[in-house]
Amino acid sequence: MRRVALFRAQACASALIALALAGCAVGPDYSPEAAPVATTFKELKGWKLASPSDALDRGDWWAPYKDRGLDTLLRQVEISNQTVAASAAAYEEARAVIRQAQSQLFPTATAGYNVTRTRTGPLAGGSSSRLISAAANPATYTTVYTAPISGTWDLDVWGKVRRQIESNTAAAQASDADLDNAKLSAQAQLATAYFNLRAADSLRDLLTRTGGEYQRTLTITQNQYNAGYASGTGCCTPADVALAEALVLNTEAQAINVGVPRAQFEHAIAMLIGRPPAELTIAPHLLTGNIPKIPVVVPSTLLERRPDIAAAERTMQQQNALIGVAEAAYFPDISLSSMIQYLGPIPLPFSAARSIGSIGASGTQTLFNGGLTAAEVDAARAVYWESVANYRQTVLTGLQQVEDALAAIRILTQQLEVQHRAVVDARQAVAVYLNQFQAGTVALNTVVTAEITLLSYEETALTIRQDLFLASVSLIEALGGGWDKTLIPTPEEMQKAFSLLPQLPTR
Repeated sequence: MRRVALFRAQACASALIALALAGCAVGPDYSPEAAPVATTFKELKGWKLASPSDALDRGDWWAPYKDRGLDTLLRQVEISNQTVAASAAAYEEARAVIRQAQSQLFPTATAGYNVTRTRTGPLAGGSSSRLISAAANPATYTTVYTAPISGTWDLDVWGKVRRQIESNTAAAQASDADLDNAKLSAQAQLATAYFNLRAADSLRDLLTRTGGEYQRTLTITQNQYNAGYASGTGCCTPADVALAEALVLNTEAQAINVGVPRAQFEHAIAMLIGRPPAELTIAPHLLTGNIPKIPVVVPSTLLERRPDIAAAERTMQQQNALIGVAEAAYFPDISLSSMIQYLGPIPLPFSAARSIGSIGASGTQTLFNGGLTAAEVDAARAVYWESVANYRQTVLTGLQQVEDALAAIRILTQQLEVQHRAVVDARQAVAVYLNQFQAGTVALNTVVTAEITLLSYEETALTIRQDLFLASVSLIEALGGGWDKTLIPTPEEMQKAFSLLPQLPTR
């Protein structure tokens, strides 16, 4: 009879386990919501939709700039940047949370070992009659050893745990995208600071060269003043000499002042690579070369290459799965429990005759909670639709940023071409006026005005080139830098976790 009862209990447990493994998961299955996608970009005609390219490797997106200094610095971001390090730690935490949820699919077993010593008999002390009774009936001591092993298993019949695993997996994938976004953002910030620093070097070089040209004008003015003073013609006055000298000194002061923003850019770069500013010194170098031709693909790949868009999409699945977690509260929790215990007067060896075993199943169902479950389900659905709106807004923001960068590159390129012609004309005007000044046909003020205008035009041209480099960095960042999406853990890894569930024997 006991064996038959045991077989029946095993059969009942096996049926419940089969129900748990084959049970449906409550809640909606995930299907990505549609996001705004432009068939073409207004700023770049000819772009069209293409097949997904999420497997593309980002590589070194900064390589087309062909700048060895930039390459050396950007490679240190992933290693030493503390914001990236914090995001990496958050990603590892998210992966650990997945394993925590997966552990709920398996039984929990506990073991113990207890020793109890009991005294039975009269107490010592007191009257003489008690002493006589205690001597006639001495106390007895009993030692009992107990070694229980118990196990519990909450069957995931309604898929609550599986939905939680799905949610945690999507959250880990979003954290992975956040890590990539942190890397890309830090790299873009460093590239921006680097090109700003090189622009400062170029501005200082321009001011230094211009100061040298002003010095030659000062020398000509002094020579003409000395010659005119000696001959009595009065060609130049002391005021002309003072004006030429002031122009030299003012340009020198401007060149010195460039050191302030340059030092700040250098300090920012040090921070981005995780080093104290005192440990980094970047040698001066001009802002040379042109912006690279960006190997842009198509608008559709923007949804796959940008880490922030990928993170927003993964957050949608995370919140969608949590709807199922909330809906599981409508159904009863079913669990199995078992216990085997040894109870005997000696510690070892254990005797099967003194073992006690039991197995059982239980189910609990909330009958009334004042609408709490319905409210939690409604809240989960609301959070999901909030994530949908955030996802769509992130996509729109990405499309806007691409358009902004493309517009900036197009317009700045046109402006730089025109500005270069203005610089050439202004330089020719300076040369003509300087020759006329030496011939005594124009006043110094005419030369000074032309030289100040030339410097202004050259500074404007340098600023436009600087803005072009920054716009190119913004475009690469807006396109995701060639981000490669990965899924951690993969669906195959999740399926493997289910296959590891132990099977109870059947009759």
